Amino acid sequence: MTNETSNVATKKDTGFFGHPSGLSTLFFTEMWERMSYYGMRALLVLFMTASLQEEGLGFTVASAAAIYGLYTGAVYFLGLPGGWFADRLMGGQRTVWYGGVIIMMGHIVLAIPSHSTFFIGLILVALGTGLLKPNISAMVGQLYSSEDERRDSGYAIYYMGINIGSLIGYGVCGYFMENVGWHWAFGAAAVGMAIGLIQYKLTLGNLENINDKPANPFSPAGMKKAWAGIIAILSLVVLTVVLTYTGVVVINPVAVAQYVAVAFTLIFFLYYGYIYFMGELDDGERKRMWALFAVCVASACFWSGFEQAGSSLNLFARDYTDRMIGSFEIPTAWFQSANSIFIILLSPFFAALWINLAKRMITPSYSVKCALGLIIMATGFLVMFMASHYAAEGLKVAPYWLITTYFLHTVGELCLSPVALSAVSKLAPQRFAGQMMGVFVLTYSIGNIISGLLAGNFDPEKVQQMPYLYLQIALFGIGVGIVLVLLSFKTKTWERAGLKKAPTE
Repeated sequence: MTNETSNVATKKDTGFFGHPSGLSTLFFTEMWERMSYYGMRALLVLFMTASLQEEGLGFTVASAAAIYGLYTGAVYFLGLPGGWFADRLMGGQRTVWYGGVIIMMGHIVLAIPSHSTFFIGLILVALGTGLLKPNISAMVGQLYSSEDERRDSGYAIYYMGINIGSLIGYGVCGYFMENVGWHWAFGAAAVGMAIGLIQYKLTLGNLENINDKPANPFSPAGMKKAWAGIIAILSLVVLTVVLTYTGVVVINPVAVAQYVAVAFTLIFFLYYGYIYFMGELDDGERKRMWALFAVCVASACFWSGFEQAGSSLNLFARDYTDRMIGSFEIPTAWFQSANSIFIILLSPFFAALWINLAKRMITPSYSVKCALGLIIMATGFLVMFMASHYAAEGLKVAPYWLITTYFLHTVGELCLSPVALSAVSKLAPQRFAGQMMGVFVLTYSIGNIISGLLAGNFDPEKVQQMPYLYLQIALFGIGVGIVLVLLSFKTKTWERAGLKKAPTE
């Protein structure tokens, strides 16, 4: 009876643009968290590759890109234990709060004008993001009853908050980087997260009874064992950091990135294979798992190209792009905001596109849609192939080359990203839906780390190789996309297996 009353109350709550008031709390928390995340992320490779005279770290491009890939890959990977942490130990509300506090502490450490604390700050931001990101997204869905038709619209509003936050982050942190200093820019990210935490605490009443307790808590004895395990893992991380800083352990970031990419890929295959072979699936579920595997391949390949935005494309903006408009120099990080701007402008169009195609009885398979996104993204690197020819000749290229590339990458993202998430929810065996979403997120981690390794090949001392490297990425993405299109004649049948009675089919 209590649950029914709660659902009715939730349906009647229209305090935020016709949606539950709790959406405003989550919207602004996520907006400021994304401001801090993307603002800081835009600085990473630039800061690491800047010379010591420029107050940077003076790393090689290969090392900086590998660290960038490890960091962004870890952020997605840590979302898996972050979701478990909320479900078994703290509940979503407290996990989001403590995650935000750890993120803010990480940005504060990065703002300290000392190179020796850089990696500590990076680790803290990754850990905090792993706690906050999956749980705040899950809480958006929990604002709505299963019958509430506002759910999809609510997620669309929430997604808009992500992009507004990234725009603020690129704008503010990019400006501070160019005009004030690196550590002031990192400090701006800390201020952004602090604002998000303050408003979260002040409006927490909007989230009454929403994920305020663990969904599947441990017994008291199990709780003690879980905390002991967490403390042991964190102690190992601290020990590794101490040994690295004291020189006892020497870490080669490129080698570590290579090993981690292999490890994540093996984890993906092992978990996927475990569910396929040991999950007691029926014939239809097995076929749909094959169709979903094609989507996972497309996702890993897509993000390995798309995430060049913060690494090789970021360096191209700094070193080879004419950023002067009259007497004003465009901050390097501002180019990355093109993605957010294009998403805000194009999202309504793509939301309507698949609906209108379906009305005309045109329903491409998931693998075709993902292949289309991958191919469009890859064509962006054909643009960079042409632009880098000018750079290889020692010329500065016009900004529209990068803007065109980001436009194509955004179109590719809108074709692939929401479709891939939809594919997981539809094609995964329902009793393994949560686990399969976690396995799918591994494709983001794999793609990000591979992206860092690819970006590491862009050696500024060998600028003549740049066009060839961009062409390689383009041809690989287009090639995988074509293979997926050819496979779609089979995968479309697999996608329908066991779902023939569904109204949409």
